[in-house]
Amino acid sequence: MLRVIELNKTEDLSEFQADWNRLLAVTPGGNFFQSLDWLQVYWRHFEADQKLRVLIVRDANEVTGIVPLCERTMETRFGECRILTYPFDDWGSFYGPVSSDPERTLASALEYIQQPLPLRKWDLLDLRCVDTDGFDGGVTEKALFTAKLPYKKHQWNQTAYVDLNQDWDDYLAGRSGKARQTYLRAERRVEKEGKIEFLRYRPRGTDFGESDPRWDLYEICEEIARKSWQGDSTTGTTLSHENVAKYFRDTHESAVRFGAVDLNVLYVGGQPAAFNYNYIYQGLVYSLRMGFDPSVSNKGLGRLLMGRMLRNSMERGDLIYDIGPGSLDAKKYWYTSVENSYRYIHYSPVSGMAKILQLSNQVASWYRDRFRSELTEDQQGFSADHSHAKK
Repeated sequence: MLRVIELNKTEDLSEFQADWNRLLAVTPGGNFFQSLDWLQVYWRHFEADQKLRVLIVRDANEVTGIVPLCERTMETRFGECRILTYPFDDWGSFYGPVSSDPERTLASALEYIQQPLPLRKWDLLDLRCVDTDGFDGGVTEKALFTAKLPYKKHQWNQTAYVDLNQDWDDYLAGRSGKARQTYLRAERRVEKEGKIEFLRYRPRGTDFGESDPRWDLYEICEEIARKSWQGDSTTGTTLSHENVAKYFRDTHESAVRFGAVDLNVLYVGGQPAAFNYNYIYQGLVYSLRMGFDPSVSNKGLGRLLMGRMLRNSMERGDLIYDIGPGSLDAKKYWYTSVENSYRYIHYSPVSGMAKILQLSNQVASWYRDRFRSELTEDQQGFSADHSHAKK
């Protein structure tokens, strides 16, 4: 029989480090963001107004799964709403339970959170960044069904994948003519400006005696970020932005120890010209941030680095390169597929706030559908009149 233990402090999780690492290694599509190493850094920087709820699932004396959750408060026009969700905040593309059997693990966790007060203070269960069509494979939906939790499903985001399990020449040949020309032109133009050198730093972590953070390389990435368009970004999520620079640095140090850092720098004429900072786990490479220095060259540095990096990944035997959510048009020359992430919402039947929000959303949805219907009719009428006038 499965038993669930809840832990609310990151320091209490340390005794489960070995179990966490063991389970992550067999989690379908597992990534660095699902590691305890990442969670501890994230929580240290962003725990304000959140309550940590990590659920450890045991079968007898063996830990078989882990579901990291947190509670946070959202202000609505009807008052405060308490949300139970993943502690993730879209830092990567996908998230989920840590287990070789994520369906059974998640179902056990979902049954646990339905227990009466004080465990059930939440109004909404909101599971975001689920790759239903990919590694999740419908696990979340099956677990919600098993736990008898009705849900609403919405598309949350889209991310671009590059299939790395192929030969570089075949991959390049499969790109559009314009994509190939753009990349090859960048190779020729930049080569005229100086010797091109590509450096990739991928330490395997403490277990392999490779835990040097190479701050000299990291600071090159920061400096290039400041000189690129990212230096003027107001979003607060670039490597060099003061709001998150300390978080990125602490995460870098943690990721190096874990063996998840994949840092790429392109040099032109001996000068650092472009960077691509990634995380890697089990052959899955996630692109965190990238940028180039226009003062060195403005003739395709980013494209050149991307090509060199993808080719090197294919030669190394990496599996997937996740270019990251959003901005798909800017990535169209590179990706081989677009993957959806989804959001699953369950309204607590014992919460008055949940009932109000559910009713409000139903009314809003009805109005949106009505508006779309009327707009379509108007457009069809205009189109018919217009055609008649042309005749």
